Amino acid sequence: MPHRPRAALFAWLLLPVFLAACATSQPPRQRPAPVEPAPSPDYSDEERVPRTTAPPPPQPSVQPDTPPERPVAAYGPLIDRAADARERGDYEQALSLLERAHRIDPQGARVYLEIAATHHAKGDMRQARAVAERGLLYCRNGTICAALQSFTR
Repeated sequence: MPHRPRAALFAWLLLPVFLAACATSQPPRQRPAPVEPAPSPDYSDEERVPRTTAPPPPQPSVQPDTPPERPVAAYGPLIDRAADARERGDYEQALSLLERAHRIDPQGARVYLEIAATHHAKGDMRQARAVAERGLLYCRNGTICAALQSFTR
């Protein structure tokens, strides 16, 4: 039994020494590898003749105020068929076609204008006004905006 307390005491005395040794030892510092200068960009490496570089391709100018293109080609025929159905007095067929156009472009002001015009022709002024007000939220074209506003009065 007398050896255990001495061994424990000895271990407790050596512990700070080992910890201090670990804390102060650092790996040797290495210098970074030297950077070689890049070859001159004005000349080719083989012939030492001036390079002929083409100018960078022109970047398309993006204007932040320009709205993205709408897929009018996708729903244009639906709007034309709906206008024909509305002229014939087939308002349900016209609204059905316009609903399909609305699914293609849910933010298309022209679709809202056609739906409002169909409800107006059907005699449902309240619904025409509600649809026109919703269409004004997506309106970017002055002509379409003016037409939508005429249904809200």
